[in-house]
Amino acid sequence: MKAEYDIVVIGFGKAGKTLAAKFSKAGKSVALVEKDENMYGGTCINVGCIPSKRLITDASKSPNGEFEKKAQYYKEAVAEKKKLTAALRKANYDKIAGAGVDIIDGMATFKDVHHIIVSTKDKNVEIEAKKFIINTGSLTVIPDIEGVNSKGIYTSESIMNLDKLPKKLTIVGGGYIGLEFASMYADFGSKVTIVQDSDVFLPREDDDIAKSIREVLESKGVEIVTGARVTKLEEGKLYYEVAKESKTLDSDVILLAVGRRPNTDGLGCENAGVKLTDRGAVETDEHLKTSANNIWAAGDVCGKLQFTYISLDDSRIIYDEIMGEDKRTTENRGAFSYSVFINPPFARVGMSEKDAKLAGVEYKVLSLSANAIPKAKVLRKTDGMLKALVTSDGTVLGAALFCEESYEMINFIKLAMDHGIKAKDIANFIFTHPTMSESLNDLFIM
Repeated sequence: MKAEYDIVVIGFGKAGKTLAAKFSKAGKSVALVEKDENMYGGTCINVGCIPSKRLITDASKSPNGEFEKKAQYYKEAVAEKKKLTAALRKANYDKIAGAGVDIIDGMATFKDVHHIIVSTKDKNVEIEAKKFIINTGSLTVIPDIEGVNSKGIYTSESIMNLDKLPKKLTIVGGGYIGLEFASMYADFGSKVTIVQDSDVFLPREDDDIAKSIREVLESKGVEIVTGARVTKLEEGKLYYEVAKESKTLDSDVILLAVGRRPNTDGLGCENAGVKLTDRGAVETDEHLKTSANNIWAAGDVCGKLQFTYISLDDSRIIYDEIMGEDKRTTENRGAFSYSVFINPPFARVGMSEKDAKLAGVEYKVLSLSANAIPKAKVLRKTDGMLKALVTSDGTVLGAALFCEESYEMINFIKLAMDHGIKAKDIANFIFTHPTMSESLNDLFIM
């Protein structure tokens, strides 16, 4: 460990580790500071995308039969998940260390704009750097509810280490994280109830899409309670009010899934002149530079789009400004797509009907039932629907795909949108057969 570096990255997330390796290979002296050795590689690898999607995949193969049989299968799936994350954690550490980056275990706190104090297990170390990258990610929001620290209450991170399958699972929050866990645990064999405070299920999505997703979840036995205010939690019980009526819900396990917040705790941003937003996120410009001229921020800590691939693109923007042509910005990366890994998965890019109406944009709706797709019949997964918005000249405004393999298909549509490919071009594109993607031939017929 040296006392001075060209660049210090705080946080081992996607953007941070990518930038650390690239800067080091470019000849810069680089250190990466990570406060938790169980988070090498970042949220995605350890407590986010990878472990949850591994469990979701295993859940879709859960055996039929008695609950005890399902519970044993679940226990084995969790054990395999732990092996996977441990292997990825080591691989990430070895890759970054092998790139010549000094990895420092400890909590970083800014002393001033050019210095941080790193609290390690043994001592406090002062480190100087010309430039800093903040990539500390996000934390689960813990709601202010009586009894929130009771036994049997989990977050999206901690529940993935629970090796006993709950017979009854209650999820507080009807957002995308909550839906993924609801679908997964229902597939594993749990009786799942979602309790959300909003009166509207999936308010960000169009009504027809939300209705289709809700119907599929309910067909798995998932109960969805809207307009519910949770008043108290305790082991095995959740208390809530709906239309001023008090109710109680028994549950083996309660999952808190009400969102995530930027992780700036203990960073001492004020000591370096780094401004935070009202929500506690690091404030950045379109180049992801903070209010301090030598400090940038990337990923969830910026309080914007909480996706691993956005964090990766953030790294491209920062690297381009420091080492490249300074052309990439958050404003010119085009439409972004996202996927929700329920079963079947849901993916969207660009405008919804709600967005188009709000913006006063004229549009035409194109739609297709997943049941009409030959590959869906082959897979025996025909639930869902596909929907696209186009202008009169065929410009693609957006799409929502609720069907098997939608998480792959949506990338093709984003590429089409980014490069001005029209609906007729997609309708006439030659896809391989039988595939889910060839359904876009039919979807984009105007």
